[in-house]
Amino acid sequence: MRKILTVSLIFLVTLTAKVKADEGMWLLPLVQQLNMNTMQEMGLELSAEDIYSVNQSSLKDAVVIFGGGCTGEMISDQGLLLTNHHCGYGQIQELSTLENNYLDDGFWAASFEEELPAPGLSVTFLKRMEDVTAQVLATVTPEMSATVRADSIRASIKRITDTHSADNDYRVLVRDYFAGNQYFLVVYEVFTDVRFVGAPPSSIGKFGYDTDNWMWPRHTGDFALFRVYADADGNPADYSADNVPYQPAHHLPVSLKGYEKGDFAMTLGYPGSTQRYLPSWGIEERMDISNQTLITVRGEKQDIWAEDMAASDQIRLQYATKFSRSSNYWKNSIGMNRGLEALDVLSQKQSLEAEFAQWVAASEARQKKYGDVLSTVQEAYTSRAAHYLASNYLRETLIRGTEILSFATNAKDLEEALKKDDPAKTDSAITELRERAKTFYKDYSAGTDRKVLAAMLNRYALDIPSEYHPSLYKEINKKFKGNFVAYADKLFDQSIFASEAALNDFLDKPKHKKLIKDPAYKAGLSAMDQYRELLKMNREAGQHIDEASRLFIAGLMEMQPEKVFYPDANFTMRLSYGSVGDYEPRDAVIYKHYTTLEGVMEKEDAENFEFHVPEKLKELHAKRDYGPYADADGRLYVNFTSNNDITGGNSGSPVINGKGELIGLAFDGNWEAMSGDIAFETQLQKCINVDIRYVLFIIDKFAGATHLIDEMTIVK
Repeated sequence: MRKILTVSLIFLVTLTAKVKADEGMWLLPLVQQLNMNTMQEMGLELSAEDIYSVNQSSLKDAVVIFGGGCTGEMISDQGLLLTNHHCGYGQIQELSTLENNYLDDGFWAASFEEELPAPGLSVTFLKRMEDVTAQVLATVTPEMSATVRADSIRASIKRITDTHSADNDYRVLVRDYFAGNQYFLVVYEVFTDVRFVGAPPSSIGKFGYDTDNWMWPRHTGDFALFRVYADADGNPADYSADNVPYQPAHHLPVSLKGYEKGDFAMTLGYPGSTQRYLPSWGIEERMDISNQTLITVRGEKQDIWAEDMAASDQIRLQYATKFSRSSNYWKNSIGMNRGLEALDVLSQKQSLEAEFAQWVAASEARQKKYGDVLSTVQEAYTSRAAHYLASNYLRETLIRGTEILSFATNAKDLEEALKKDDPAKTDSAITELRERAKTFYKDYSAGTDRKVLAAMLNRYALDIPSEYHPSLYKEINKKFKGNFVAYADKLFDQSIFASEAALNDFLDKPKHKKLIKDPAYKAGLSAMDQYRELLKMNREAGQHIDEASRLFIAGLMEMQPEKVFYPDANFTMRLSYGSVGDYEPRDAVIYKHYTTLEGVMEKEDAENFEFHVPEKLKELHAKRDYGPYADADGRLYVNFTSNNDITGGNSGSPVINGKGELIGLAFDGNWEAMSGDIAFETQLQKCINVDIRYVLFIIDKFAGATHLIDEMTIVK
């Protein structure tokens, strides 16, 4: 039965000057101490205990890790979970076939029985966080070397996790913050029976695809629904037909009230990684090596994929998830470099470092503690530049870029078992490889990968000095005179890994000699051997960077005692707060804080799949048949912007109003502020969100899945 909360209209008069963005991804246990006064001044009507509590139901109990890299939220007392379409994209693609293409056509389960198990998918609930800094650092002394210090910390962390893991099935971690200046115990409960409930077709869930990715205005219904199942006692359990929908400690009420410009907006979620305290040399490395590698290599690979995807529906389905994941950070890297240059972040960091150096020099005690920090950082980044570039390139070209080589290395256990003539281990390795093959070849085009291999070999050779080349290049130069196409052709013609059938034929009668001579296996091992060598070259510099970064951040906190610091994102739950609002991306241009269904129709392009509009959606719009989901002005809002501080991993995060009600879900950032992982831009940084009313409209009016609306707590 639908639960309706009738709420009288409350008009909040707020001075615009007081509603401003607040940079920071805040730890929930510290919200009372650091943030509550500001948030309540901005419009929050909840207490800190309402947000985070270990003694009673709170917002944190409704927010989950979805899979391994996104956020989701519970929106019913029957385990119904809402996240982004692009977060569930991999599961939707895995469950799709040419006959049942849920990516193109959408899917809506009419009952619990019709919900589709999603093997390998997990949903993780935060139980509690606890500051254990004193315990972790109890045995650490200033005289310790970095190696001894690290060993001491590891031993302390093991003692803590062992203690808190005893007599329970929770996942217990100790995570570091501020580069190792602070530590928190984090306790999770992980559910592994998760089922696909519903999602719109990609023409809604990914409307605009890569063209609109990271852009505003947006018109994307980026959402999908899953359900968490538990055993009869409400505990995590592997999939079973006997499992029942999980009853979470808290689920978010869903608001139909909408929002106004300036309204308070809060997100809870799992931001993946930021580097806001990165020194100037680290920024140069990020721009010139990490980002530029992605821009160059992925751009070339994606062009090959796109050509084959356009020519074949089967390849398009096979590579849909791969292309989406690859292009997401490819485009992010382009935008980040542009943003960092436009904001002149490098010179700002250099100014801060000069201030830090001056502050250190003014005190003998500070010179002793921090005197070598900046020179150590500079030397470490400078010394590793050449082999760090090579390791990034090798990872993107031959380790991750070329699929057959990385898959072939999965046969390493089989090789060792065959070499030792161990029947039991051989059988085990064969079984595991056959299972891996089922997943791999389902979404694999050998013809496409053949082209990619030749292109990636060529790209690595062009941009990386020969001293860092894997040994396979010797064979290419000697036997094929540097002809990468000829080499790729022979590899695919002769390798047992070029098709599932060829691999299974080999596994029926495996021979050690044949495996170790297989061209794909040999090339894969060659690439991995070189990659490991490059990582070893990077290791010492990385250790120096880590230790100096810890001291640099500690020094900054000491130098600026009046500043409230927040830790970089590390995929633990964080809160950000801000407000709904527009922005001015450039001179004479103002972007409104919302988009409507009218904009979807304006973007329609029948010749471009990225902007296809389903006929039923056009019909509903033509009739203005929006049900109760239209705004007070009669229009159907699709997306909106707020200035919450988010990054990758926040995808699917709930956007919550001052009463703790769901008004949207975050799914993107804006192009003008792609520098955000390194530097928060207070004027331009925007979080792009799906309006929850558009989500409900698609579920109800477009899909007719009204039974899903009925189990939510709707707030009018």
